[in-house]
Amino acid sequence: MFFDSSALAKYYHREPGTEVVERLLAMAVMGGVPAYISRLAVAEFQSVFAKEVRTRLISSAEALQARNGFLRDIRERRFRVVALKSRHYEKTEKMIRQYGFSRALRTLDAVQLAVALDLKARQLTDLFVAADKALLGVAKLAGMNVHMT
Repeated sequence: MFFDSSALAKYYHREPGTEVVERLLAMAVMGGVPAYISRLAVAEFQSVFAKEVRTRLISSAEALQARNGFLRDIRERRFRVVALKSRHYEKTEKMIRQYGFSRALRTLDAVQLAVALDLKARQLTDLFVAADKALLGVAKLAGMNVHMT
């Protein structure tokens, strides 16, 4: 199971889709299935919660609590963090050429998807979990099974 940042944030801040992410992670744990995230998601996570503080959706204390919980879960290996490699950037460029003109594929989303596709090619996962419809559409076209949060 690969979690895009859009789905990952829902695990640490209650909003529509939180229950879906909780259920998927519980199924992963029970089934012994790794939950993967990219190293990019670690940075994006910080940005998501910084924006929520700036827009007054959450307090600084809530953002800090979410961040601490996320970092704890990484240390405890709830998520397996995949380092970005040259092959991921090459795949990103290829997907932007392939889908960028006809679909709303943003660069950072393409990086996330490139990591997930690499994991699929290595037979480590074939499920891409996200909250972004446009990204899920491209993921499906690229051959991933998708799950909307």
